[in-house]
Amino acid sequence: QGRLVESGGGSVQAGGSLRLSCVDSVGIYSVCMGWFRQAPGQEREGVALIYYASGYTEYADSVTGRFTISQDNAKNTMYLEMSALKPEDTAMYYCAAAAFCDNTWRTGANFAYWGQGTQVTVSP
Repeated sequence: QGRLVESGGGSVQAGGSLRLSCVDSVGIYSVCMGWFRQAPGQEREGVALIYYASGYTEYADSVTGRFTISQDNAKNTMYLEMSALKPEDTAMYYCAAAAFCDNTWRTGANFAYWGQGTQVTVSP
């Protein structure tokens, strides 16, 4: 088992909700953490980002207003609350941690630690 462990994925109907969790076994010392997703045959997409110290967040346009990223430092856990889910949200979701983030975070290139992924499937 790696440093980051995701949970909470599953199958829901369109319009439903899910909450993903990501536990950092070392403790959330990373500057920033993010959620990414990858659907079969598609490139990895940065979904949401949170800065550890400030709580500042950013989102992909495709999920703004529907997804919320948050963290519970006492539990070393990051969350992704997903609502109004659409079939196009179907993907493997990964959490990741980085020591440095900039406006290229959506590529995932700066993230050194990754979870194993949790599958989210949204049916029409």
